[in-house]
Amino acid sequence: MSVKDPEEHFVTVPPGIRLRVVLSGPESGPVVLFSNSLGSDLSMWDGVVKALPTEVRCVRYDTRGHGRSEQIPGPYTLEDLGGDAIAIMDAIGLSRATVCGLSLGGVTAQWLALHAPNRVSSLILANTGAHLPSPQMWQERSAIARTSGLRSLVAPTMERWFTPAFREREPAFVARQAEMLAGTSPEGYAGCCEALASADLRPELASISVPTLVIVGADDPSTPPALGEEIRNGVPGARLVSLQAAHLSALEVPREFASAIRDVIG
Repeated sequence: MSVKDPEEHFVTVPPGIRLRVVLSGPESGPVVLFSNSLGSDLSMWDGVVKALPTEVRCVRYDTRGHGRSEQIPGPYTLEDLGGDAIAIMDAIGLSRATVCGLSLGGVTAQWLALHAPNRVSSLILANTGAHLPSPQMWQERSAIARTSGLRSLVAPTMERWFTPAFREREPAFVARQAEMLAGTSPEGYAGCCEALASADLRPELASISVPTLVIVGADDPSTPPALGEEIRNGVPGARLVSLQAAHLSALEVPREFASAIRDVIG
C-alpha cells in the first residue's frame, strides 16, 4: 500500500481564520482526526502517528491560536472549537472519523460526539475531563497570558506535562516542548482557557453513543485518573486504559498510546 508524504494545508474557517492542517497516510484508510492540547501544536501527535499502522489516515490540525493557525480575540467557546473541527472535515471532504483529543482536544472531541454525532465514528479521550476544575483557575491563566505572556507558565506546565523521570531522562525533548508552549499565541491560549472555564459536559455524557476509549495518565496532576473514570462511568460502554505518564501521554509514551488506540480506529 502506497503511503503519501505528509501534506500541509491551510483551511479557512468562520469567521475567516486560517487553520493549519496536516494529512498523512493513504486516502483509503480508516481516518483519525487528532485535536491537540492547550499550549501545544499538531506536532504533539508525531510519535503516535509514526507508531500507528501505515494504513491509517491521520488528520492533524493546530487549534485556533496555536502553532501556525491564526487567532482572533477571545473568549472562545466549545462551539467555536468544535465548529473549527467540523469546518476542517468539510474542507477536506471528510464525512466521518475517529476523533482523538487530548486535554483541551479531548473536551472538543466530546463536544463533537454530542453535537455532531454523525461525524464521529469512534472517540478517543485522553488526559481530559468532561469538566476541568476550576473556572477561576482558567480565568487566572487567561489573564496571565494576556498581561505577561506565556514564559512564566512554562516551568510549572512542564512539571504537569511530564513525569520527573521523563524530564530527567529527556531534557532536550522537554526543552523543545517548552519552546512550543512559549511560542503559542497569548490570545489563542487565553481564549481557549476561557472555553475550558465554561465547559461542563457531565450532564450529557450518557448521550454519547459511539465506541469510546478513555486514556488516563497514572501520574497526571492536571487531569487525574478520577476525571477519566468519571467519563468512563458516564459514557455507555466506554473503556479506560491507564498509561504510565503524566499529562501529555501522547508525547511521553507515544508507542503505548498508539497501541492502546488501534482497536478503536475505524
